[in-house]
Amino acid sequence: MDMTETGIDFDAPAPRRLRYFHGRALNAPDLRGEQEYLQEKLKRQVRCLLGYGVAHGLFVRGAQASAAATEQAPDSGVAEAPAEEAAQEAAEEAAQETAQGAEPIDETGARPWPPRGKVWITPGLGVDAEGNQIVVPGTCEIDLWERLPAEERTDNPPRTLWIGVVYHEEGTSPTRSVFVSDCGDTSDCEFGWTRETFRIRVTSRRPESDRRCGTCGPVDDQLLAGEPHPVLWLARIDVDWRGPVRPEGIHMNIRRLFGLRVPTVITGISWEHGQTYSVEDTKRLLGTTDRAGGLRVRFSDDIHVGGLQRGVIDIQVIEGGAGKNASSWFMGGEFGEVPQGERYTRELRYRQTTRETLQEDDRVLITIRTAFLLDRCCRPVDGTHVGGRVPLIGGPEPRRGWCGRPPAGFGPWTSGSGAGGDVFESWFFVAGGAG
Repeated sequence: MDMTETGIDFDAPAPRRLRYFHGRALNAPDLRGEQEYLQEKLKRQVRCLLGYGVAHGLFVRGAQASAAATEQAPDSGVAEAPAEEAAQEAAEEAAQETAQGAEPIDETGARPWPPRGKVWITPGLGVDAEGNQIVVPGTCEIDLWERLPAEERTDNPPRTLWIGVVYHEEGTSPTRSVFVSDCGDTSDCEFGWTRETFRIRVTSRRPESDRRCGTCGPVDDQLLAGEPHPVLWLARIDVDWRGPVRPEGIHMNIRRLFGLRVPTVITGISWEHGQTYSVEDTKRLLGTTDRAGGLRVRFSDDIHVGGLQRGVIDIQVIEGGAGKNASSWFMGGEFGEVPQGERYTRELRYRQTTRETLQEDDRVLITIRTAFLLDRCCRPVDGTHVGGRVPLIGGPEPRRGWCGRPPAGFGPWTSGSGAGGDVFESWFFVAGGAG
């Protein structure tokens, strides 16, 4: 096997470990070198064996949740962290404004300038693409306008913002040196400790996505749009943030959960799972009389069009009725055409090609063998239809009568259990008599 396929960078210098022996003199560079050796070894192990992403917490909250979020002492990770009392007071005011439905306007009827929208990041732990651990020890308040880079501040503030955290080190605890080197490589006073902290990043420019198939070693230019970004992105703000930021405008599905890879999942389908459709609506869904129609399935990332083969999808009709009189049969179908020359697609279309008759109370069962659908890294789509909650393409999210929170704890529902592959199953019923 070509060892470069493992993703390990063999061009890097071999690790060097400090060796102790009796009578050896140790100086500051020796001890710093030992620290760097251990740090790099740990980062390499985490990045190559476990991956990176958000491991715990780091949720971005809006105005309604801000008062509760600031019960802990805030720590913004910067020197100019606000006092606890000021943060608590601002959060309570924002929450009260939102609860009362007040519009953020001034005495002239105009929105305030500069904008003063705020969000809060909850405590948590993340690992960036380089293997650095990012710890947010307390709730962090973010003034979006203040954090926005100066070159992105305009008279018409951007509507969409991205929020993330980045690993940062800073010296602390100044300590007077008791020995000054004759070579002049030390000063009278040095920082005695290094604080491993973080910085907040807010931008209106869409971040590049890490398209690598692995988290260890060199980058495959064909699979990556831009270098791995040191920022661990947490949320996208897609709402008017010039006043209190409503929770519904915070989208945390952009974040990467801690792991070696981000699985490709099913993010939308063109029918509502478990719903009942008339015969005519069923024909429309199945594309019975429309060659451009058919069932649509949307994915979170590209899949190989070579996997769209006969047998990957089955449409089975289970006839209405009960007992031994009920029967089932498979409906003929075909995949929609893919543009010539395209290797990948993010949506498939599958339509009925036969004219069987559907009856009242028939159940149409759709089975997609997602283990045979491979993404750009030749890994199977994680297709388990968890809870039957994959949303309708372009429609509202499924009803939240039970288990209102997706397994990841944020974002819209998708398929996937984390195991990869499996089979996606869904169904709907037919009503309205014979077709």
